[in-house]
Amino acid sequence: MGAAVGKPAFGLAVAPRTAAHAEERLAAAEHALLQWARSPGADAGVWDADASRTNRALLAAVDDVLLLAEEDPFPLLLLPGAASPRRRLEDAAAAAASRMLEEFLRVRVWDASPLRAAADRLALASSGASLLVFPSAGDRTSAASSGTGGEVDASDGGSRSRASSGVPDEVAALLQSEVWDDLDLVRPAGVFVLHEIALRMVRAGCTKELSRAFANAPCDVLDRFLSILRVECSQRTTESVIKRWTTVTRIIGKAIVAMRRQLHAQSPGPFDSFREEYLQAITENRVQILLDFADGFTTVTSHEKLVYMLGMYEALTDTAPGMLLLFTGARKELVSERTQGILNKLAGAIRVMVGGVKARIQGGGECPRAPSGGVHPLARDALACVELLARHRATLDLILSDAAGERGATPGSLAALVTELIASLERNLQGIACADAGAGGSRHLFLANNVGFILSRAADAGGGDMASLLGDAWAARRRGRLARHVASYAEASWGPVVAVLETARGARPAKILADFNAAFSRARDSEACREVPDPALRVALRKAVSEMVVPAYCAFLQKHPRLGTSVRYTAADVAESLSELFEGSESDSGKSL
Repeated sequence: MGAAVGKPAFGLAVAPRTAAHAEERLAAAEHALLQWARSPGADAGVWDADASRTNRALLAAVDDVLLLAEEDPFPLLLLPGAASPRRRLEDAAAAAASRMLEEFLRVRVWDASPLRAAADRLALASSGASLLVFPSAGDRTSAASSGTGGEVDASDGGSRSRASSGVPDEVAALLQSEVWDDLDLVRPAGVFVLHEIALRMVRAGCTKELSRAFANAPCDVLDRFLSILRVECSQRTTESVIKRWTTVTRIIGKAIVAMRRQLHAQSPGPFDSFREEYLQAITENRVQILLDFADGFTTVTSHEKLVYMLGMYEALTDTAPGMLLLFTGARKELVSERTQGILNKLAGAIRVMVGGVKARIQGGGECPRAPSGGVHPLARDALACVELLARHRATLDLILSDAAGERGATPGSLAALVTELIASLERNLQGIACADAGAGGSRHLFLANNVGFILSRAADAGGGDMASLLGDAWAARRRGRLARHVASYAEASWGPVVAVLETARGARPAKILADFNAAFSRARDSEACREVPDPALRVALRKAVSEMVVPAYCAFLQKHPRLGTSVRYTAADVAESLSELFEGSESDSGKSL
């Protein structure tokens, strides 16, 4: 780097008096620059880091050196020994330009103070609610105990609607575009210094050196959030790192757009001609850091991390267009190609994970048994998985459609995938019912519980996005199936009780009544502890049982009015007793079907 000293006009020597005066000026400027070089430190330059103070004597020395270089008072043809001042001037001009670069790298142009609270909360926030798909037993335990404190969760699909209920309020605000207009991210005093430096670097003929320094320029606004990834993620789980990356990427994407807008709104000056190149340089470095992190996770293929990887994919696809608008030429091509390459690798990993989810549901025999005929853990995990995936419908439709037609590929849309997953789940539940519950009422109660659970989660209240995937016809078929299981349960478990009242003619009514009382007590004691978690299904089952038992019992009592004190239960007693069925019991909650 160096500032070339111009040649004298017409090759004539400057008058000795003029040259002597110039040499005196050079000596004074050299002394000031030398003192500067000997006293490095935050307060030893022309400006302090905050651009709140200016060393005018030092700035004047820089200006005088540059002015002397422009005047060229020391031509090549001088008296013996006169070449030395010219070399000194060239060296002084180079030193002045070098010092300007040091000032450039030190001045704070960007103000991260409006973001400090959000960055601090993000760094300290807990991992939040677990979004693991079919988590292991250890992950279930850790997830259950991690729900305290602020949560970092912009990867649960809520980000698709731009809602961020899972993150601290200060961070959630930054995920909304509107708030950035109210944040002052640029220091006007720092921009003024950039203009001053640019003016002198142009005069020194060192614009290339200035441009090369842009890549190393500080940017507190972006670096504060990147530090969360660099420093803290080494001590966190994979899913926690991905969550933080997703949130940081969305914030940085919005910050870059706001930074560019606010820098363009500053007072004009000599730095304006460098502004776009400067923004591209400081942004490219930070974007490459984000891409490096994302690239490091493209080899993750465990189906447990599926939702987190979807959040990463969506964050990158959402922020990339805005960031790419900042770049031009080779920079834009480089960042665009690398971004697309990482998206392709993430999509491939996600397809592998989806295949893992399918295999997990199809091989559901590893799950523990359901307590007392209740909802099977496989059904709970499968529906929780489908609900999470439904929030990412647009993304999964895109990723799955790209692989449609390939041998062994997953279905080409999320709707087709969910239909296949639930069909596999239902086949597994049928097999579990036959193996564990056997025949009779226990089997039908188990299936009623699980069909009802699937229906309520997938299509009825709370079905949300899943209902639109499966459709009304699917829901209607399951409602019919549920009604059949309810009726079959009542027939299998309570039909024999009612049949006692229809004993062949000739039996004494008192004996029939005693047999009924015994059968009813056995059935009630057995079925009262059965677990039916869904209140609506519980009501439907009680109604089906009551409609089978109570009318038959009333008819029997009316037919035999002389039983008198032999009647242990009135019809009202029977109805009340049946209204207490299916509450489950603590002592029986661990029993198998």
